[in-house]
Amino acid sequence: MTSPRVVAIANGKGGVGKTSITCNVGAMAAAGGLRVLLIDWDPQGNMARDLGYERSNGDEVVGALTTRAQLPVLRDVRPNLDVVPGGPALIDIVSFAWSRQQRDPNDTLGRMLETSLNELVNNYDLVMIDTPPGDAPLIEAALRVAGSLVIPTKVDEGSLDGLEMIAQRFQAARNENPDLRLAGVVLFDVEQHATRMDREARETIAGMIGDTAPVFSARIRHLASAGRDSRLNGKLIHELEELVPQEAKARLDALRRGEEVPRGRITVRDASGLAQDYQELAFQLLDRIAQLEHEAKRGVA
Repeated sequence: MTSPRVVAIANGKGGVGKTSITCNVGAMAAAGGLRVLLIDWDPQGNMARDLGYERSNGDEVVGALTTRAQLPVLRDVRPNLDVVPGGPALIDIVSFAWSRQQRDPNDTLGRMLETSLNELVNNYDLVMIDTPPGDAPLIEAALRVAGSLVIPTKVDEGSLDGLEMIAQRFQAARNENPDLRLAGVVLFDVEQHATRMDREARETIAGMIGDTAPVFSARIRHLASAGRDSRLNGKLIHELEELVPQEAKARLDALRRGEEVPRGRITVRDASGLAQDYQELAFQLLDRIAQLEHEAKRGVA
């Protein structure tokens, strides 16, 4: 049985917060004492920007998949937090898997990923898979190995269309992976005081997915400067808080010495609210996973 603790983060549209949610929620869980593995299953490899490690081409991941070896892991990117890095080479694995599947219809990319991931899963309390927006074979492979799915979305029509698309893929994936459950939907990049838009988006989403899963009450607010600073500095949102006073001190010191004030790499003045959003989402996701585990033990479909 596939565990709900293996979570795919997916939407048919880009720019809806998949990578940000994967990294920040995963790091929050790790900071709370869980052993967490993040899998960058995206050829863009943007997780490297959020977490500040050296970008990879993805060749090691592709090598592991093609030889059915264990996925390569970057250890302790943060305390309790390990990463399987993605990269452009993941594009190549799609065509490789397709040609292999022509010889054996059961030899799919999903099964390749499952084999390479199997030995790792038991070492972690939580596994989160960041997926690309439009590459159907990669998304389908992630849904093949996941036990639960989180769909982030903005409140614009394009993002909601992407949500509907991934919801359809979710239903199709359950034919091959009946253990897969919809953990919930997350509203991302929401204007703090846009309560009407928030309410209408929740009503629209509820109409799409019914009562099969929640729209998490935790929402990720819009704070563009924090997102920019995070990727520019390779820091997570809650880590930016430590850099803000350091940046201010450097500027003051330059002024006292009569030197040119350094151009800041930190533009956000207060990221604490956004950090709290991610923390609350982490709590709610872990509660939802526990609920899904309980339902699985009771045999609830």
